[in-house]
Amino acid sequence: MLDQNTRTAILKLRERGHGTRKIARALKISRKVVGKVIKMGIAVVPTIERRELAEPYRDQILELHAACKGHLGRVHEELAKEGATLSYQALTAFCRRHGIGHEAPLPAGRYEFAPGKEMQHDTSPHRAKMKGVLVKVETASLVLCYSRMLYFQMYPRFRRFECKIFLTDATEYFRGAADQCMIDNTHVVVLKGTGKNMVPVPEMVAFGQRFGFTFAAHEVGDANRSARVEAPFNWIERNFLNNRDFNDWEHLNREAAAWCDKVNATHSRDLHGSRRELFAVEQTRLKPLPIFVPEVYQLHHRFVDVEGYVRINRIRYSAPYQLIGRILEVRECKDRIDVYNGPRLVATHRRVHGPLDIRVTDTAHRPERGKPKPAAGPSPEETEIIAREPRLSAYVAACKKHVGGRGVLMLRRLRGMLREYPREPLLAAVDRAQQYGLYDLGRLERLVLEQIRLDYFVMDGALPDEENDDDR
Repeated sequence: MLDQNTRTAILKLRERGHGTRKIARALKISRKVVGKVIKMGIAVVPTIERRELAEPYRDQILELHAACKGHLGRVHEELAKEGATLSYQALTAFCRRHGIGHEAPLPAGRYEFAPGKEMQHDTSPHRAKMKGVLVKVETASLVLCYSRMLYFQMYPRFRRFECKIFLTDATEYFRGAADQCMIDNTHVVVLKGTGKNMVPVPEMVAFGQRFGFTFAAHEVGDANRSARVEAPFNWIERNFLNNRDFNDWEHLNREAAAWCDKVNATHSRDLHGSRRELFAVEQTRLKPLPIFVPEVYQLHHRFVDVEGYVRINRIRYSAPYQLIGRILEVRECKDRIDVYNGPRLVATHRRVHGPLDIRVTDTAHRPERGKPKPAAGPSPEETEIIAREPRLSAYVAACKKHVGGRGVLMLRRLRGMLREYPREPLLAAVDRAQQYGLYDLGRLERLVLEQIRLDYFVMDGALPDEENDDDR
C-alpha cells in the first residue's frame, strides 16, 4: 500500500499535466496503482475494513474474560468448547485492539537530577554460587542519580540491621551522601503510608540524620521513578554473578566492591564519559561524612547456657565458662560478635552465617584439660565483707556452714545490708541473731529496721512523743 507522501506526489504530477505512464516511471510504481490513486482523487490512505473473526463472539469474550480472571488461554478453551473456530492469536489480537484486558502503555517520563540531590536505594533477590552451591542472596544497591555511581553488597537476609550496615558502607564508599534517599516503600524503612504519605520508622529517621539525608518513597507501581537503581540489577546478575564462584560472604562482597570500582571507572556511551568523571563534579555537592561514624550493631541480651554458649541467629558462640548462668550483653556487628559482661569485653568471635545450629568455640573460654580444680577460696563477697567489718567474720563462717558451700547468694545480700544500713544497729542485730542461731537474712534485716525505725522513719504519721502529748 502506498504511503500518503507518494499518493500526494501522484496527484500533484497529475495536476501538472503528466500522464500515467510518465508518473509511474518517475515514481517507480505500476501504472495500475497510479490509475487507482488518480481515480480516488485523495491523498489520504484509505482504511481497510476487514471482518474480524472474533466480532461475533464479543459478548461471550467479555463474559468469559471476567469469569476467567483475565486469563485468555482459559477464555480460548471455553470458546472452543462452545464451537468457536477462532485461533488463540486472533483472540489476543482482538482483545488488544479493543482494549479488553489491555491498557495502552503510557509514555515514560524523564527525570533530571542535580548533583548531590538524590540517591536511590533498592534490593533484589539473586542466586550466587559459593563453593559450587547456588545460595540465595539479597542484593542491596545504592546509586547516585546524577553521576550514576554504583555500589552494591549481598547479604543472606536484609533486615533493618543490614540496611543500616549497607547504607553506612555505601556513604563511606561515596565519601558523602545526597540530600534525599529514594526507596520503594520497603517495610525495612517505612512505618506507614506509601509514596508522598510515607512515614519512615523513627529509628531510620535518626540514622539518616547521622549522615544528613532524608528518606522518600515513590508511588506504588511507579518503578520508573527509581530507574537509576533498578537498571543495574540485571547487569549485576548477567555480568557479576555470571559463572563466578565465591568462597564465603566476605569474599563475595570484596569482589562486589572491586567490580563496582571497575564499572564506575569504565567509559559509558550514554553518559559520554565514566561515572568517576561525573562523580568528580557531584562529590563536592554531597553531604560530608561526620568526623566520627559509629559502628552499626544490634544489641542482644543472652543467657550463657550450661555448655558455656550464647545463641545468636541459631549460631552458638562460646563465652568464658566462669560466666555460665549470667545474662550478658551481645553486640552483633557487621563481621563479628562481641560479648560484654557489663562494660567489659569478654569474648569476640568472627560472625558466622551458616550452616545453622553450629558451635563457634574459643579454646581460651574452656578450662584446661587435666588440670586439677583449684581449691575453693573465699568468694569476693566474703572478702569484701571481712575487709569492711572484721567483726562479722564469725557470723559469715556460721552462715556458710548453715547453707553449705560458699554461700555466695547469702553473702551478697549481707554485703548489701552492710553497705546500706548503719554499722552499729547492724552489728547489734547480728549479735542477737547469732545468739539465737538465726541465719535467715530476711529476719535479720527486720531486726535492723526495728532498731533504726525511730531514727530514720516516721511511723503512722506521728512520733510516739507526739502521741503521748495528744493523750495528755
